[in-house]
Amino acid sequence: MSTPDVNDALAIDASVTASTGSAPFGVTDGGFVPKPFARILAEKIALAQALFGDGIDVVSGSALRSMLEISALEDARTWSAAAATFDSLFVASARGAALSALGAELGLPRPFLEASGVIALKLVQPPPAGVTLTSVPIRRGARLSTAGGHHLSVDQDVLLTPDAASRTVPVVAFYPGPEHDLDPSDPNQAIDRWFAPDIDPSIAELAAAERAAGSKIVTIEHTKPLTGGSLQWPDERYRRLLLGAPRSTWTVDAIRVAVSLVPGVRQVLVRDLWGGLDLSQSIFGDFNFIERVFSSERDLGSPYYFTVLVAPHPAAIWDGPDGLYAQVASAIEDLRPIGIFPNIQAADEVSVGFACDLIVKGLPLPGGSRTQVNASAAAVDLKARLFARVRAYVDALGFGEPVRASEVTWALMSEPGIVDVQNLRLVRYPPPASTLDFRLVVEEAPQVLALGENVVLAANQVAVATQDDARVAIT
Repeated sequence: MSTPDVNDALAIDASVTASTGSAPFGVTDGGFVPKPFARILAEKIALAQALFGDGIDVVSGSALRSMLEISALEDARTWSAAAATFDSLFVASARGAALSALGAELGLPRPFLEASGVIALKLVQPPPAGVTLTSVPIRRGARLSTAGGHHLSVDQDVLLTPDAASRTVPVVAFYPGPEHDLDPSDPNQAIDRWFAPDIDPSIAELAAAERAAGSKIVTIEHTKPLTGGSLQWPDERYRRLLLGAPRSTWTVDAIRVAVSLVPGVRQVLVRDLWGGLDLSQSIFGDFNFIERVFSSERDLGSPYYFTVLVAPHPAAIWDGPDGLYAQVASAIEDLRPIGIFPNIQAADEVSVGFACDLIVKGLPLPGGSRTQVNASAAAVDLKARLFARVRAYVDALGFGEPVRASEVTWALMSEPGIVDVQNLRLVRYPPPASTLDFRLVVEEAPQVLALGENVVLAANQVAVATQDDARVAIT
């Protein structure tokens, strides 16, 4: 009995490859591929037969076969560990702590998530003397605060009425991080006030009614702690940030990433119209490059501007010393080249809703007339879940991307219990009152589009989902 040499081992390796048809392993064009367990075991069996002869017992259950399987399993674990180590070297494949380490090297530590929880909003009963209320609307994005200066916002539209005087609503921290895991037992962390009632349009009607009454109309009750602020971005979201991060300074990408991380920024688009060759110039290609410049010379006495188009979060307040405009300008200040200034603009937000008839099956809805079914608590909760799905789709759209009726239908049909969506029409709402020209006397009504028609947006517009339960009917 002779010990196999290197050539014998290579011959066995080639023979196993031909007989098993295994794919390439190790460092390949597609990354690191660990050697599979079956391949390792086949190699060990072939080597044992070369060493001890073909007559040895390597059938399943034999002592030698069991020893070879244990050894192959440990080798397979080593290959898996090697694959994990290799993947940890690259942003595209790293996970967990390895991805965090790569992000830290790029100067972008893994961000924290925003804490979330619930509060109760209640109408004062009975209402203050001289106040007659039919309803009090509070829109998603209404800003809240604490005695300790924490910032939060309401995360869904709320309508308080005498018949529904108390509502439990979700809230989310405006700033990320564990410092917003608020404990209501701490007086400095209890959510008990509106942040900017005089300028926040989300509570404009409530603020006006409370000023007229001279007292509170809606009380805020915070009894359960907020959680989630100590968690960090999941791998895939963090990976997209790192893959899009610039590897140099003074670039459009560097400014885009910096602004996108400012709390309150939903999306950002940086436009540098003068950068590079302007191929759209009518004279391009019609002159001698040695004798003429590519376009007219810029006046050196005039500052150069680039445009930063910002789509704000509903809870963001644009103006003021701590407003979103000031925060974006501060984030850009250390990145822009000397003598080049940002022109920061808020995107035109287009409110988009939908109207449809829903066919429901298998959900615990009460009986009665169509009006009674749609007014039930179960129907209201169902419509809230449906709107959350549509809002997730709309929030992911970029500047100028249309809202497609087919995508809205797909989002609705993805909810368990929805059998069919009929007569779906998108609804385009007029801009809010703060952006209207008050010289016009004609009030614009919501535009209900035709069946299957999409909401088309301009390049500087971004869609915002609007919930209107009255237009959604369960049949």
